[in-house]
Amino acid sequence: MTLNELNIGESGRVLTVGGEKALRRRLLDMGITPRTIITVKKAAPMGDPIELLLRGYVLSLRLEDAEKITIEEECDGLCPCGKSKQR
Repeated sequence: MTLNELNIGESGRVLTVGGEKALRRRLLDMGITPRTIITVKKAAPMGDPIELLLRGYVLSLRLEDAEKITIEEECDGLCPCGKSKQR
């Protein structure tokens, strides 16, 4: 699953950060690193960009860039998806 697939209010843990060399470096510099938990807070009226909460700050990211970030959905306890929280 990629970051752009999360709905507002959902969270995920970063598995990998992809993209071309410059884009990947920029995403890593902004704090989007493996094992970081990211929550989607808002989306612009047309859906792009999305507002993310990570590491105690808010970041806006284009959907095109969010597609390059592979995540696993983060669940609290037992969630509707039926998976128990993995650590």
